[in-house]
Amino acid sequence: MTHTAPSAPSRAVPGRQLLNKVPEVTVWFWVIKILCTTVGESFADWIDMQLGVGLVNTAILFTVVFAVVLTVQMRLTRYVPFAYWLTVVVVSVTGTLYTDILTDRFAVPLWISTSVFSALLAGVFAVWYARERTLSIHSITSTPREAFYWLAVLVTFALGTATGDLSLQLTGWGPGVSVLLPLSLIAVVTGLWRYGANAVLAFWVAYILTRPLGANIGDWLATPKSEQGLGLGTFMTSVVFLIAILATVVYLSITRADVIEDEAEYDTATADVVATDPARERVSLGVMGVAALATVALLSWANAQPHVDPTAEEGPVPRCSGGAVTQAQATQQAKAAFPASEMDRFRTIASDTLGLVKADDQAAAADRATDLETAWDDDQATLQPTDCQAWTYLDEQIDPVLSAVRASSPDQTTEEAALTKLLDTLG
Repeated sequence: MTHTAPSAPSRAVPGRQLLNKVPEVTVWFWVIKILCTTVGESFADWIDMQLGVGLVNTAILFTVVFAVVLTVQMRLTRYVPFAYWLTVVVVSVTGTLYTDILTDRFAVPLWISTSVFSALLAGVFAVWYARERTLSIHSITSTPREAFYWLAVLVTFALGTATGDLSLQLTGWGPGVSVLLPLSLIAVVTGLWRYGANAVLAFWVAYILTRPLGANIGDWLATPKSEQGLGLGTFMTSVVFLIAILATVVYLSITRADVIEDEAEYDTATADVVATDPARERVSLGVMGVAALATVALLSWANAQPHVDPTAEEGPVPRCSGGAVTQAQATQQAKAAFPASEMDRFRTIASDTLGLVKADDQAAAADRATDLETAWDDDQATLQPTDCQAWTYLDEQIDPVLSAVRASSPDQTTEEAALTKLLDTLG
């Protein structure tokens, strides 16, 4: 949607006077925003899991990177596509990681994260409006306004992550189907904007919804084909979308298709291009409310249906009834419940990986670890229902092996310890 929000009331703007620091909101804005969101999901997962950096360390790394790129962005006096969209990419990763830490490390329920980030975003908007009397992104012409803008963007990414994961948790939908809900809601918001909804409200609602949309697209592309995805993997998905972002930014830099050329003319003329109709705004607000209630009803209905929580594997939430089991119990249960041929296959792959680690052939060990991951994921649908406790225990032994072997600076002692423990559990 092309944003045509009313300009701010005439008033003295404190702080450094700037040209507008954000792009015109055309279709290019939304395309590249979704691309950035997808990269935020897939690239963070790749660094965290594939490189073995870890969730907390990845969050610290990107917080530092975000501080650096944001400093560069805010020191500029006008909109520069490369600087602006690099900041969006980094903030998308950072906001995602903050929500993931709350969920995966501190076991904060997603409904609480969603509520907290919703309240925080409302607070940011309230303070922003009380100080500046506008929430339009076409009024980002001073340092304080830009600071409010980027704080709001950071919170929207964290909130979008929480709401997206919550919808998956409630529904159990696969990566492909999960794209449809945020896409449908964005279509509704776009239609209402064209009808006469408040432009600022429509913009920020759509901005939040693009986060779960982009993340679900990323998951769909990266998820193995055995789990209803397209099987590109997080690294390839990140590369493809980063190239797409780069190509789009180069195009925008050359054509200046998203640059507001005349700030004064825009403020005085564009504000009234679409005459606001209070009646249509009220109708649109009512339809948004109905859409929100319908979404809640849909999620409640889906939650009541039998389903597997696709987010449970990523956090410390127990996945099986009956409590935890010891290593000895898991070994005995796995031997009794799982096909001997599959147990032999897992043992062979793990043993091969250990041998390669001891031979200091790290590249081959990483490849063999991928074979283990693929074989384990392929058998999940049959093994997990057979004995959930044994499957969960083994799954928790495989994750450290993958992290250790794929680490950017592998430690042989850590690798051998993880593999030995897995082999002991496999019997």
